[in-house]
Amino acid sequence: MQLRAGPTRSLAGPQTHLNNPIIRPLICSGRSVAHPASRLPSRTLVPALSRSSCNASHRTINKLNRSVGTRCSHNDGLETFHTGEVPFKKILCANRGEIAIRVFRAGTELGLRTVAIYSPSDRLQSHRYNADESYQVGTPDMQPVSCYLDIEAIIKIAKEAEVDAIHPGYGFLSENTTFARRCQEEGIVFIGPRAETIEAMGDKTAARRAAIECGVPIVPGTNQALQNAEEALKFAEEAGYPVILKAAMGGGGRGMRVVRNDFEMADLFNRASNEAKAAFGDGSMFVEKYVEEPRHIEIQIIADAYGNVVHLYERDCSVQRRHQKVVEIAPAPALAKSIKEGLYADAVKLAKHVGYRNAGTVEFMVDKHGNRYFLEVNPRVQVEHTVTEEITGVDIVQTQIKIAGGASLAELGLGTQAEVPKPKGFAIQCRVTSEDPEQNFQPDSGRLEAYRPPGGPGIRLDSAVTAGNVTSRFYDSLLCKVIATAPTFDKAVQRMARALQEFQIRGIKTNIPFMENVLRHPVFLAGAATTGFIETYQKELFKFEGHSNIRANKLLLYLADMVVNGPNHPGAVGPAPSKITPPAPAIPAELAEHKLAGWREVYVREGPDAWAKAVRAHKGLLLTDTTMRDAHQSLLATRMRTHDMLKAA
Repeated sequence: MQLRAGPTRSLAGPQTHLNNPIIRPLICSGRSVAHPASRLPSRTLVPALSRSSCNASHRTINKLNRSVGTRCSHNDGLETFHTGEVPFKKILCANRGEIAIRVFRAGTELGLRTVAIYSPSDRLQSHRYNADESYQVGTPDMQPVSCYLDIEAIIKIAKEAEVDAIHPGYGFLSENTTFARRCQEEGIVFIGPRAETIEAMGDKTAARRAAIECGVPIVPGTNQALQNAEEALKFAEEAGYPVILKAAMGGGGRGMRVVRNDFEMADLFNRASNEAKAAFGDGSMFVEKYVEEPRHIEIQIIADAYGNVVHLYERDCSVQRRHQKVVEIAPAPALAKSIKEGLYADAVKLAKHVGYRNAGTVEFMVDKHGNRYFLEVNPRVQVEHTVTEEITGVDIVQTQIKIAGGASLAELGLGTQAEVPKPKGFAIQCRVTSEDPEQNFQPDSGRLEAYRPPGGPGIRLDSAVTAGNVTSRFYDSLLCKVIATAPTFDKAVQRMARALQEFQIRGIKTNIPFMENVLRHPVFLAGAATTGFIETYQKELFKFEGHSNIRANKLLLYLADMVVNGPNHPGAVGPAPSKITPPAPAIPAELAEHKLAGWREVYVREGPDAWAKAVRAHKGLLLTDTTMRDAHQSLLATRMRTHDMLKAA
């Protein structure tokens, strides 16, 4: 079902109130003012602009003149005012899950209409219902992941829905140069770096070359994409083992393998390349010398289209399993100030060198001697952007949208590094996933029978699941991102531990017991965890006690499903579920030729009063057959499955 945007209604002329001699000075002085035409229960504020912003450029004021005062109606009945900070009216997120919801929230707060896409297997997932409009992408015969990689189908939906801008989220097409170019060709704003920058930084080998050009230290490795294992073997012979294979066009730990000898190279190269191909649509690889147990530190950068770049400090992402980040911390605990300053300088220098625009992350390794090595640039929003938002107060996703709309850093209050808010306290993010740590993190799937997330002071949840949702085996196993913020690192750890204890999840296994062990480990508490932390301390981290076993519950659900629906899964035995559709009973021939008439005709012809009078005047016995009504009610109440209702609808 396609939802259409309602008409945009203009209220009292924005030109009038922005030129008002009382309101205009308030805007330029940096004070927030209530929109004069607001009828919302709480006030909708016109965003404050600094005095320097007003003097430097009239572009933002012109945008406000065009847009502020326009009421945006959402599909849940909510009405918000366009804040005037961006020239867009409607944005689409070319992604799924929690990051799609995060983008929709940012867009709604800016007064924009939001558009979701969903694959056939995602038709009941939460993210499509959090947008004002949602459209299916792909077909049931396609691989579920491929649906979100179908560039032309996404562009077609965006054009038909009259979308102004597309946010790619992370993963899928977020680092795809072709997608960014196609958006540009169709007149749709791509909320991210320019296509040329993605080519320079999204391609990890090109990013290495750029780092060398501007003097940023790198780990020895290949600066060109590799097409086969023989090329990787040649590098390993020169550099020595261990080496690490990485996807040239991806990130997030996908397509990465550590190789320790010649015998492993061919097999691990093919596995990594196939994984990268499935995740990013490109199986190109490159290889680096593997640095044993460094800290993984990344710098969040923000850049506008006018050559200005600032950083939002660092994140420590050292707690990893198979190169997938598990816990992220901002700022990095127990990291020397001199090392941080060097990382900031290198990140900003590299971003300026390639003409970076929008939000991005520059990743580094820091070895035990304090030496730093450039890893890669992720030209997109990161999964862990949340912890930076919590310690700085900067909404990174809204900042992305505003920069894509032409705003400068000065207009956003980030004109110089000195204007960037200083880090306040510490924030920790844990990724709750549907993986069983007792079974080597085997992904679990099924229905969430119960889902009760935590809350309380200092807890933020970014999620796209709720009780009753079915977790799919086709996509990433992330259920929820839990972010705990507190004045000190120790208090943030305590707050996170409390939040994880409050989770009530039944129906599937999660990694919560494992993360609880991480949070109580003395090395983690000392802020000294490296990328080898989990591997080194696996004996302590994989010791689980007191956690209930849900296999019996899943077995009972399986048996119930077999009784009701019959065996209908791979490997099932016994007769398959019936596919017979009972035919509607035929009208008897002796009745077919006669027009049926009854008391209903009296009601229709003469009205309710005359019908009641006729019934009272009738001398015989009147019977009411409620079979159909009772059957219908009973069917819907006790016998009809959601699966059947969906077909009927």
